[in-house]
Amino acid sequence: MSYQWDETRVALLGAQHSVSRKVKGAWSGFLDFALRDNVLEVAVGLIIASAFTRVVNSLISDIIIPPISLLPFMSRNLEEKFLVLKGGPSYTPPLGYNTRQQAADDGAVTLAYGTFLDQLVNFAGLGLVLYLIANLYGYLSHDSIIKHMIKCKYCKKEISSKAMRCPMCTSWLDGREDRETSGL
Repeated sequence: MSYQWDETRVALLGAQHSVSRKVKGAWSGFLDFALRDNVLEVAVGLIIASAFTRVVNSLISDIIIPPISLLPFMSRNLEEKFLVLKGGPSYTPPLGYNTRQQAADDGAVTLAYGTFLDQLVNFAGLGLVLYLIANLYGYLSHDSIIKHMIKCKYCKKEISSKAMRCPMCTSWLDGREDRETSGL
């Protein structure tokens, strides 16, 4: 009986050691992956970008859109502008619904064009702010992150304006192909 007990104990210790080694290897691999410089940089960049997006969306929605809503053809908040395509059971044509939620609760089919316009203004505002930040960065660091493109005069593909040679057709962009003659 003790021989069988010792054999079982050795097998369990071996299995425990094997599982422990696999878990430590997996954990080590995960740490190698997660703590690499570029993964951490991307994670921090995404967190900052998310916070920046919330700030710009608040700027657009809370500061810029309200004065736009005061224009004569905008009688209420831009997000609440909608058309009733098909009214619900309690829809009355002259009065209609006051809010999109009221229309949704009644089962009406609506076209919420105000939400689309609000998102469009948010997108344009975010793009403009990012463009201004990119220009400011380029001005301060003397290295623009905005890549200016030109068309290669030989293959007509868009390439960087700083390129000396086209990566598509490999022609020189300084015109040396035009100046050189063949030795034939």
